[in-house]
Amino acid sequence: MARTRIQGASVSLEVAFPEIFSAAERSKAFAEYAREQIGHANQVNAAVLGRPAPYATIVDGRRGGSLDSVRPDGQIVAEWDLISPTIEYVREQLIKHSPVGRAGDRRPGHPGLYRSSHVLIIDGRPQEDGAPLPPLFEEAVFASTVPYARKIENGLSSQAPDGVYEAVAMLAQRRFGNVARIGFSWRSLLIGGIDEWARSPGGRRQKARRGGRPGLAEDWLRRQPSVVVRPR
Repeated sequence: MARTRIQGASVSLEVAFPEIFSAAERSKAFAEYAREQIGHANQVNAAVLGRPAPYATIVDGRRGGSLDSVRPDGQIVAEWDLISPTIEYVREQLIKHSPVGRAGDRRPGHPGLYRSSHVLIIDGRPQEDGAPLPPLFEEAVFASTVPYARKIENGLSSQAPDGVYEAVAMLAQRRFGNVARIGFSWRSLLIGGIDEWARSPGGRRQKARRGGRPGLAEDWLRRQPSVVVRPR
């Protein structure tokens, strides 16, 4: 008899065999059964994500242990990292849908400044490019560090007439909604060019024209379109 429990991004396997099997036979059969179940889960995850999902095995409490080393009465757990491919997809789509500007633009960083301005913030902390994701987190936020991202989101660029962030959030939610809750939002940032612009003469003029309570005006100056990802 075999008992299988599948929950979220992990598979936990325990099996019970007739006592007529030797200990070595029970271990071998358990390992073969685990390979079949893990292979099936790999296919399902790849179909959902559009790419293979990295995973780790825990054999009798040993992370990375060989399946063949399982005890006859042991346990095999396989854990898939489904959130990293989700985050990477959002990043790729933001770059893909970003307007790049006009060729020959001689301003610093142009053309392509907006396309290279997307940053990832996890639980309030900016992440460096290429840095591994923390094993657990509550919220990942993608946002742009250029002040005119709001104008692009409202259709300023003919290269992105429907905006960028809201469209990408919809694409990601449609594809990875069973992995994470993904949505569009507006977030106030204290990083990059946003904070610099808010303190600049142009930012102060915008604040004066908007009026209202100073705290709300400061928040408005730094508000940027964002894609928010919350793991399930």
